[in-house]
Amino acid sequence: MKKTKSKYPRLAISLGLSAAITALGMAAVEGMTAAVAWDRLIFPLLRLCLFIGIGLAIAQVIEAKGWTRRMGALAGPVFAYANLGRQCSAAFSTAFFSGVASNAMLVDFYNDRKITRPQMFLTNFINQFPAYFLHLPTTFFIVVPLTKTAGLIYFGLTFAAVLLRTLIFVLFGRMFVRPAQSNDDGANARKSSTAEKQGAWAAVRKNLPGRYAGILTYVVPIYVAIYFAAGLGLFDALRTWMAEAVTLQSVPVEAFSVVILSFAAEFTSGFAAAGALLDQGVITVKQTVLALIAGNVIAFPVRAVRHQLPRYMGIFQPGTGMQILLLGQFFRVASLLVVTAVYALLA
Repeated sequence: MKKTKSKYPRLAISLGLSAAITALGMAAVEGMTAAVAWDRLIFPLLRLCLFIGIGLAIAQVIEAKGWTRRMGALAGPVFAYANLGRQCSAAFSTAFFSGVASNAMLVDFYNDRKITRPQMFLTNFINQFPAYFLHLPTTFFIVVPLTKTAGLIYFGLTFAAVLLRTLIFVLFGRMFVRPAQSNDDGANARKSSTAEKQGAWAAVRKNLPGRYAGILTYVVPIYVAIYFAAGLGLFDALRTWMAEAVTLQSVPVEAFSVVILSFAAEFTSGFAAAGALLDQGVITVKQTVLALIAGNVIAFPVRAVRHQLPRYMGIFQPGTGMQILLLGQFFRVASLLVVTAVYALLA
């Protein structure tokens, strides 16, 4: 209990630091009024904190209710083959509806020594598979009407990439990962039974506040700092530099520049620009696909760092969260480049 209480003073210090960063940022960023700060910083931050809290509560309920065994059975054979076990399989199943809850489960399993650090990392990487489907309905019905055949090929390549890296992660787990010593089904079943007898909601009320406070200690100041870094043009400059550094001989320079820069600026506008150029005959279907993949490679990692870094550093702790996020983006980009190279050679 003492450890839980110690998190609240740190949270107070963190909130004070966040307020100081906000004051400095509002003075440094042009046009940053109180109304703008509320609409674009404070309200989105409150919404993020709410969703993190909901995700943590879901993770605590799943664990306290003893549902891990049933959820783990859904992808059990694959995770057993990969030496990742039932807990990691349960986190994978949870990721289909909540990435925050899944990551919170992984951290809790690791802290309880039910899984090892390599298992935690590898499962998070594999969770890119459910994350792909989590966002697919929204993106698919925006992209395909704008880019038609090129959009379908684009989704085919991105799906092939996530399938490729998932297969590689499973094989890597099979060859190099060993289960945690406490990954004993009988012992874990007894723990789950005990938790249910004590009362799942009582366990949630006991564990959730301290866990939530510990995560917000990192999420709030990091989110605020990244917001003002973006307001000062740091991410725009990075995307522009990356776009200018990339060249593709198979795509006209003028079309490639328009697509990449617009894609980097905003998700929908990149596809709209690509669709317009395709309809006008400036670029072919293959060139459109290559440009969209290049825009994805350039824009998505920057976007991921900007939007996912606060929650990763909060849930996994700063050092581990940074490692997981950057490694995950590296594998994502590498797999995309591999499948795109194959497409470019065969198409």
